[in-house]
Amino acid sequence: MGLMAKLFSKYAPKPSEGREYKVKLPKGSLPSYIHISPYYKVAWKLMGKLAEKNIKNKKYTKLEMDLLKAHILLRPQEYLAYIYFTTLVMGLVGIGLGVFVFLFGYFLLPMLPSIIFILLGIIIAVMPPIIALATLPSSPASKAKKRAKDIDIHLPSAMNFIASLSSADVTVATIFKELAQRKEYGEIAKEAEWITRDTELLGKDILTALGEASRRSPSTKWQEFLQGVITTATSGGRLKPYFLLKSEEFEKEQKLNLKRNMENLGLFAEIYVTVGVAFPLFLVIIMAIMALINGSSSATIVLLLEIVVMVMIPLIIFVFSYFIYSTSKEVTV
Repeated sequence: MGLMAKLFSKYAPKPSEGREYKVKLPKGSLPSYIHISPYYKVAWKLMGKLAEKNIKNKKYTKLEMDLLKAHILLRPQEYLAYIYFTTLVMGLVGIGLGVFVFLFGYFLLPMLPSIIFILLGIIIAVMPPIIALATLPSSPASKAKKRAKDIDIHLPSAMNFIASLSSADVTVATIFKELAQRKEYGEIAKEAEWITRDTELLGKDILTALGEASRRSPSTKWQEFLQGVITTATSGGRLKPYFLLKSEEFEKEQKLNLKRNMENLGLFAEIYVTVGVAFPLFLVIIMAIMALINGSSSATIVLLLEIVVMVMIPLIIFVFSYFIYSTSKEVTV
């Protein structure tokens, strides 16, 4: 550990003149390094050269920014190697499953045409790698959107926290350091943690760290807030009134979102009463009357009743429950 500390202090980038790094670590210790899983290491070892060659493709131009916004701690080349390796693994798994399905059908179900199992085996062999190659490149962007949604949800409460610390004349760097320790604010705490890392570990000034955080943030609202902090500070304005103003703004926006959320829930409740309660009940009554009138087709009507009761009604309940759950997660108090 002592040798590594000496090497780090010798070969680490030196700060410019008149400026010191504020590295708050115990004496002789090193920053914690990123531990990459063995799967990523194997993927990079096997597919690294191919990934380095293809990373300049136009369709991967946004990959680096998507990885930053999603907080996926991999370089674009490493993630591209992971995509290629996963596609290869899924291809091998698909081929194995396809051969198994073909042999199973060919030997155990000889009464059916062989062409059915050949086509089924080909489909099973081809689909897994196609799905992997189609979904994995867009996975960072999808995760970034989820992070943006989480940031927007926690932004009003986090803004109240920032405004309260600002009212006590706490510095901006300390505000974000304290915010980074509040895990109840979700992804905002992680954004603040990266800002604190830039200022305390990498030696950047707070405005530079805020500018970089704004560029890599997936949330438009958080970007606008950070840009407002930079603009207010560089133009000589006071940050305390700005924080209080943004706190009131996000609080009003949260109230409007809550009102809109309640209106949507009321609309869902009315639709559920019509579609999920009245319609199935009316359908069951009609089918029961038809079964009494038409005795010859009563078995078919009973089967339809079972489908309505056992399939349609639970499906309607599930769909409306999912809509209510997703709507209730959009706004938190």
